[in-house]
Amino acid sequence: MPRSILIADDYDDTRELLRLILETEGYTIREARNGLEALEVARDGSVSLALIDISMPALDGWGTLRELRADERTRDLPCVALTAFAATEDRRRVLEAGFDAYISKPYHHKELLELIHSLLDTEGRRHQ
Repeated sequence: MPRSILIADDYDDTRELLRLILETEGYTIREARNGLEALEVARDGSVSLALIDISMPALDGWGTLRELRADERTRDLPCVALTAFAATEDRRRVLEAGFDAYISKPYHHKELLELIHSLLDTEGRRHQ
């Protein structure tokens, strides 16, 4: 069964680029334009990993992550923060908030794919 990835970002161009990269790797993509849409998609149980932009309307990435971690259906969903902020303090804050990983924009495709493969491999081993 192909793995499904949620891309939550308010910029159409960002979602489209990520979708193209990830579909080429065989992933099924679900998209959300804000945190509220991301919660709806994630809670239906159809995604294996979420890429979440920190700065989104309606509900930002911080609030989205809090809601995902508070819900037993999505508590263990691997979540990667996507952000334009790249300082050491930003990385620490993202990881302390409960994100599994952090990718700063602009990101390198190879780094992004390696991170996703790693998180999904780890998730698969946890449920065996």
